[in-house]
Amino acid sequence: MANLGLYVAVTNHGFGHATRVSAVLAELQRRRPEIELTLVTCAPEWLLRACIPGPFTYRPKVLDIGVIQGDSRFMDKAATLAKLREIRDRQADIIAEESAFIRDQGIGLVLGDIPPLAAPIAKAADVPCWMMGNFGWDYIYQPWIAEDEQFGELCRWIGDCFGLCDRLFRLPFHEPMSAFPQVEDVGLTGSNPNYEPEVLRQRFGITAPKAKTVLMTFGGLGIDDIPYAGLANFPDWQFITLDRDVPELPNLCRVDGVEYRPVDFMPLCDRILSKPGYGTFSEACRQNVGVMTIQREGFSETPLLMAGLKQQLPHRILSDEDFFRGDWAFLREPLVTAGSATKLGHGGNGEIAGAISDFFEQPK
Repeated sequence: MANLGLYVAVTNHGFGHATRVSAVLAELQRRRPEIELTLVTCAPEWLLRACIPGPFTYRPKVLDIGVIQGDSRFMDKAATLAKLREIRDRQADIIAEESAFIRDQGIGLVLGDIPPLAAPIAKAADVPCWMMGNFGWDYIYQPWIAEDEQFGELCRWIGDCFGLCDRLFRLPFHEPMSAFPQVEDVGLTGSNPNYEPEVLRQRFGITAPKAKTVLMTFGGLGIDDIPYAGLANFPDWQFITLDRDVPELPNLCRVDGVEYRPVDFMPLCDRILSKPGYGTFSEACRQNVGVMTIQREGFSETPLLMAGLKQQLPHRILSDEDFFRGDWAFLREPLVTAGSATKLGHGGNGEIAGAISDFFEQPK
């Protein structure tokens, strides 16, 4: 059998990559608890432990950068470029250190979501590299070449790295991901709620009916200047947030405690108020909860996510004016009906975890 160690390289950008790969790993642990997990990322350890029930080794390393942002809406392209070049220039040392770790630990497989260096690290360690994702970072940086041609060189480097990947599990709401030589489409991934709705209602004093309960979730980076004063226009509604930096308002429930996740509260809600993100949209689809979302102009993946949302769920796309003017009149408007009656499969966790489990059953 292959060595029972899985090296999981996770992009440090925001919380979404960490939470979606964690959902797959939780399913893998349910099936094969003897597989030893090493998570290689600078995503917060508390976040990973809130999503993965069993043991794992946390190895804080920077393998990629994603996009450097001040909040969920605004990108710092110059800082992103500088950090990308630094990682590219240090790649020989990173690959040598991580491949030596893989060999020393007897690890049998690398799974990436979706640092480009995961593939050359695995190649140097002489183990397979699988990846999962709905976009590659080359796709995100490609439009930026018009502003700075240095991004073109980096996109080519990223594409070369992805070309060393042995198997890509392509998630829904995806770009072509043509740099990968072997692509396998899978269903939606995501965590399941850990609590019954009535338990959370009693624990947090949530008394509004589901039709007037809204979950507000804007990712790990959040959004600055959310006009919370507008909630006063909806005194008989209940708003729920996991953001700790919010005002004290009678109809705003602030959820404290790292053990809680947005998905735990989705069954209590008629709709979610969010920014575009694969994790939020995927879990909303899995829980069949409508989504109201701002647009995040300038992010390459946003049109992919919006197109998928419009097909899969009741929704409303909000302009900046809708959101930031503060009266939030859009809450009183019905959501737009999903464009497709055909729903995406929800089995991505099991498909990826099952493939990993099968890999470790193979003779070495």
